[in-house]
Amino acid sequence: MKAVLVRDFGPVGQARIEECPSPRPAAQEVVVDLRATEVNYPDILVMEGKYQIKPPLPFSPGKAGAGVISAVGPDVSGHSVGDHVAVQSEYGTYAEQIAISAESCHPMPDDMPFPVGAALGLVYQTAYFALIDRAAMKPGDTVLVLGASGGVGSASVQLARALGASCVLGGVKGEQNAELARAAGCDATIDLGMENLRDGLRDQVRAATNGHGADIVIDPVGGSVTEAALRAMAWRGRLVVVGFAAGDIPTIRANYLLVKNIAVTGLQWSDYRDRDPAWVQSVQQDIFALWSDGKLSPQIADTLPLSEFAEALKRLKDGRAHGKIILEP
Repeated sequence: MKAVLVRDFGPVGQARIEECPSPRPAAQEVVVDLRATEVNYPDILVMEGKYQIKPPLPFSPGKAGAGVISAVGPDVSGHSVGDHVAVQSEYGTYAEQIAISAESCHPMPDDMPFPVGAALGLVYQTAYFALIDRAAMKPGDTVLVLGASGGVGSASVQLARALGASCVLGGVKGEQNAELARAAGCDATIDLGMENLRDGLRDQVRAATNGHGADIVIDPVGGSVTEAALRAMAWRGRLVVVGFAAGDIPTIRANYLLVKNIAVTGLQWSDYRDRDPAWVQSVQQDIFALWSDGKLSPQIADTLPLSEFAEALKRLKDGRAHGKIILEP
């Protein structure tokens, strides 16, 4: 089989597609012939050696995909050859095949295209656990999603809308990103590129919520945006730190938390996958059901052959991926 191989941590362009032995399933594993692979920002960090988990070299990057089971190992139940599944792995989906734990495979609806199955994986799982588990979202909450045109951001907007938020606001930079956020379901967008963001973000959120503020903030951005968002929160608001796409890790001022009884929490989704795979399985089926009901629609901007992985990642890093990019092995 062919796979993207990273032999040394560094720029994504130094990885190469190589011929590798086809995998064989161990106990409690299956082999999936991948038809679609989701491109995510953490893939870049993993390849550069900047992610919290460094795979052993050499490795194939990629955390999510979808395909057809072609082999089943010993002690596997509930999966058969020919099943269509979405997969979620720490790494390994930039390849034609992957051997993966059976509990990390999620049966797809019969009518779901493989690119959709791949796109409804990592970022929607992240958004779901951020909203439901970490932020304790309930119907009627107002939700501010920072970086609302990105992968986790767009998924958070759609899920907040599908799960009954009364108002969903999207923090973005630029009109093109604002259009993507509105297409995902935002009631209004907040300009994160404004002058005096510290006061301006708060003022725009209050204006959009009749003075209430944001009950929930989903924050994959970090930097100065985080502090500005804290000032825009409602009493007993909950901010969930998902990542630092801006490049800077913010320092949280505890006086903001005290004055409004605000809670700040973090989310690393892979812990859920590793510690409670049955919960992740249940959540993925909920996400698929929302798609089947017409309440979710991943914004797939482009599909590229696996050979163009470096171009896909460069678009993502440069902010030119206006929607999800899918690789097709």
